[in-house]
Amino acid sequence: MRERLPLWLQDSCAVRPRAVAAVGVVLICAVGFAGQQYWSARPRALTVPAVVAPGALPAAATAPAAAPAQGAGAGAGGVGGTAARIVVDVTGKVRDPGVRRLPAGSRVEDALAAAGGVRPGADTTGLNRARVLVDGEQVVVGAPAQPPPAGMAGGMGPASGAGFGLGPGSGSGPLSLGSATVAQLDGLPGVGPVLAQHIVDFRTARGGFRSVEDLRQVDGIGERRFADLRPLVRP
Repeated sequence: MRERLPLWLQDSCAVRPRAVAAVGVVLICAVGFAGQQYWSARPRALTVPAVVAPGALPAAATAPAAAPAQGAGAGAGGVGGTAARIVVDVTGKVRDPGVRRLPAGSRVEDALAAAGGVRPGADTTGLNRARVLVDGEQVVVGAPAQPPPAGMAGGMGPASGAGFGLGPGSGSGPLSLGSATVAQLDGLPGVGPVLAQHIVDFRTARGGFRSVEDLRQVDGIGERRFADLRPLVRP
């Protein structure tokens, strides 16, 4: 019967090896793709993470939180967790005079360092740099010695130590403007050789000082310098 069919129909119905191979490759690809999709979509068992109790955390997890707490406890010192401090007034022949806040137990040397150090040429022969400071005292560098602050004999420091600066040729108590020499006046805070000579010239021209307020009339003495000199001199 095949031989009786037209040639074009015989060619259409003929099964050639190349066609069989092509169909086989397509079938194999289709089967492989279907298997891959089935394998990907298969049901899987899920693993639920174990619940960890708060008390069962490892030590490494709690160490960072414990460290700051220990540091805070170690840093709490003195009253109310802060170190005690004192306030002193450093004036005279220092580079940066003024009020300074220092740790309790600081010494005169610490106050001088906080004020920028002693100015060149200042006489500190009688200054006890190792003396322990007390709250509220004044440290004067290069000026006549003054009595030590009250309470120094009570254990804060030696009562006999020279707590303040000593000027050249100075004695105890305020310096007398009526009899002080140029060298003695030069030892006062903020007073140099030129200003000391102006004070002596003013005293000679006016016949002395009637009061400490007369220093305001000396050329070169302003309000700030007069405020520093006022407690250190007398007429």
